[in-house]
Amino acid sequence: MKIRKYLEKDWSRICHIHDLARLDELRGASLEDAFLPLEVAAKNENIFEYDLLVAEHNGVVAGFIAYDEEEIAWLYVDPTLYRIGIGKALVKAVIEASSSAFTIEVLKGNSAALQFYLNAGFSMVETHSGVMPGNERFDVTVHKLCNARNA
Repeated sequence: MKIRKYLEKDWSRICHIHDLARLDELRGASLEDAFLPLEVAAKNENIFEYDLLVAEHNGVVAGFIAYDEEEIAWLYVDPTLYRIGIGKALVKAVIEASSSAFTIEVLKGNSAALQFYLNAGFSMVETHSGVMPGNERFDVTVHKLCNARNA
């Protein structure tokens, strides 16, 4: 597996990955109606204001992560490649390249993601409710987690 910086040529592939994996995420929280394709969500949530890395598996982009110095804002893996270490490798690359602690918000009901981050060394610090960033028509409850440097 290779972790590298996002390139413009990766756009269609990360759109495909996001759109499939985001539906899985929303299903767990019973929020399927809140789905927006990456073509829309990227603009609403300013994805390109974050640093982006992609993971290649067998030469094909298999996942991506978007982050800044404080937050992991996006992490999506191709659903056909779940549970083979792609998400873990992306999170590890971000954490190891920084001396900062990171936060992540996980939708309540997305137990797979919650367990993933707990296993990756994050701890839950709070649960709060509000509107969904980028799709403010929907109310959400999220768990906020921080990695061990900040817990």
